[in-house]
Amino acid sequence: MKEIDAMGGLSWRDRAVLIALPVLAVFATMAVGRMSLPPAEVLKAVIGRLTGSAAVSPQETTVVFSIRLPRILLALLVGAGLSVAGCAFQSLFSNPLATPDTLGVASGASFGAAVALLLGFHLVGVQVLAFACGVAAVLLTWISSAGKGGINTMILAGIMVGSLFSALVSLVKFTADTESQLPAITYWLMGSLNSAGYGPLALGAPPILAGILILYLLRWRMNILPLPDDDARALGTNLHLLRALTVVCATAITASCVSMCGQVGWVGLLVPHLCRMKFGSNHMALIPASVCVGATFMVLVDTVARSATSSEIPVSILTAMIGAPFFIVLMRRTQGWRL
Repeated sequence: MKEIDAMGGLSWRDRAVLIALPVLAVFATMAVGRMSLPPAEVLKAVIGRLTGSAAVSPQETTVVFSIRLPRILLALLVGAGLSVAGCAFQSLFSNPLATPDTLGVASGASFGAAVALLLGFHLVGVQVLAFACGVAAVLLTWISSAGKGGINTMILAGIMVGSLFSALVSLVKFTADTESQLPAITYWLMGSLNSAGYGPLALGAPPILAGILILYLLRWRMNILPLPDDDARALGTNLHLLRALTVVCATAITASCVSMCGQVGWVGLLVPHLCRMKFGSNHMALIPASVCVGATFMVLVDTVARSATSSEIPVSILTAMIGAPFFIVLMRRTQGWRL
């Protein structure tokens, strides 16, 4: 998949492969779980739902459409969203180690969710408060760094704000009841997609989809982000507006992802590098590749998390176990990364 068209985007063969990856992953993982279903039965269930006929048993229909499908859709959204947000931040800061939490958004969202769980809020309340605190953390970072040194100062401000909210999360855990509240907060912070449902998806999906769409439409301009300010202005680009849109979209995506499933590490760091090594640094190819590869990666990891053992494994544990060794191997093979 090395052929790139004249405009710097993906070839038709690349597009077909990238689109096929998440589609095949969805179909395959709908058959996997503690209750195994033959792929033929999954296909019958899908056809039956589309045609309105009772092609399979009610139990199989419930498993496919009420339990597995919402979770797979959430995995698709989270994987695609975190990958695109990581790609955007790496280009914005010209830093290969930038992640979706560079500006403290994940730490802020985690604090909001921890407070909501401490106060006994239901799932929607947890989701809303987590999203609000994630956005508030980035606003605090923005205010702290505005006009005082540019991108480097923003990174430092993000690190400080993230540390502040991490300390606040620890304070919430310290005050939580050790029998009921603390286990729930700790488990949520480790990342899990077991709360997936159509209701939470309806609330959390719009910011993710809108952010991905805007970054996709801006993908040809995002090649300008790593350039010095003078070079970007010479190309006639409003660099401040482009940076602001990138920050807003990546923040909305990350805050919504964290609000639905807790902190899921490594996806926003690993997947953009994988795509960059395969397709290069042109965002015309890099953004859509990150969407498809990230969605596929997250669906596969979550399937392992929910079906490998009798009790569900937190997703962040698996992403770290997969991501860290793989990242080291990639680093040694490529002798660095390109931005």
